[in-house]
Amino acid sequence: MPARSSSTILASFPILAIVSGLVRYALVTAFIVVFAVFAAVAPAFLTGSNLLSVLVNNFALLAIVAIAMTFAVSTGGIDLSVGTAIDFASFAFVSLVLAGQPIPLAILGGLAGGSLVGLFNALLISGIGISPFLATLGTLFVGRSAQQLLTNGGNPVYLPPSGVPEAFRFLGHGAIAGVPVPLVITFAIVAVAWIMLSSTRFGRVILATGIQASVVRYSGLALSRYTAATYVLVSLIASVAGLVVTSTVTVYIPSSGNAFLLNAIGATFIGTTLDPNGRPNIPGTVLGVLLLSIVANGLLLSGLNFYWQQVATGLLIFTVLAIGFANRKATTRA
Repeated sequence: MPARSSSTILASFPILAIVSGLVRYALVTAFIVVFAVFAAVAPAFLTGSNLLSVLVNNFALLAIVAIAMTFAVSTGGIDLSVGTAIDFASFAFVSLVLAGQPIPLAILGGLAGGSLVGLFNALLISGIGISPFLATLGTLFVGRSAQQLLTNGGNPVYLPPSGVPEAFRFLGHGAIAGVPVPLVITFAIVAVAWIMLSSTRFGRVILATGIQASVVRYSGLALSRYTAATYVLVSLIASVAGLVVTSTVTVYIPSSGNAFLLNAIGATFIGTTLDPNGRPNIPGTVLGVLLLSIVANGLLLSGLNFYWQQVATGLLIFTVLAIGFANRKATTRA
């Protein structure tokens, strides 16, 4: 009797097909389940004001940082210094505003300040050959110490409320056609990043680098240049988050950018479960960020202690990753 294929078996049992689909798209399933649970247990969760708050206050900034992390992970590496890029951009931005410089110049200065972190990483990784993990970890420590020195031991740098230009506040509190500016910036970065990673030569090369760097090297491509450019790009994107958060709170707080690091890594890696081959991808990262943002908001509305929120978030990340890896392993065997 000939063996029946898995697709034939699933077609014979619709329930099995549904379960298989839910497992295959673990991230989407987790998002639907979490959204439904919080909608049921927290009455304020589905209100328009709360959902907008989730997008602006939880999703937007983390999405920008996670998009940056996605590029680093796509090369087969990681960037532990994205928080440092955020902080350097924030410091440069605030310093130039306090010096009375025009806002456009302050924005360019902030982006340049954050990008210096990427240039330093590029030198360590592509120039010297240090692994991305160790290089960016070193940059994290150096950046933290530098901020302590620049601020006399880690003192925040405040902007006087009466002296903050309206153009400065616009990045964090303005709106374009009724859409908050942080969301407009985030959506723009997501769109550009999606095109870059999926439809350009640059994106194809760094994805190939993450899969098998030796093949890219032997094909004659300048692997070190692509890697260096990627880490500069990572810091540049993270710098945008630094400008937005600074405009929102009108203060620079040393080393505050590191608060985004772990969630950005988590969102990026659970986003890989959306790809059949487990590759980093922009839609998966965005959905991962949205999932973590909803979890944080829903647990807060449910009155759960902050530390339990961290436990729940960690378990969720672990569960989605475990299901995604198990599904890919089963698919490979089939």
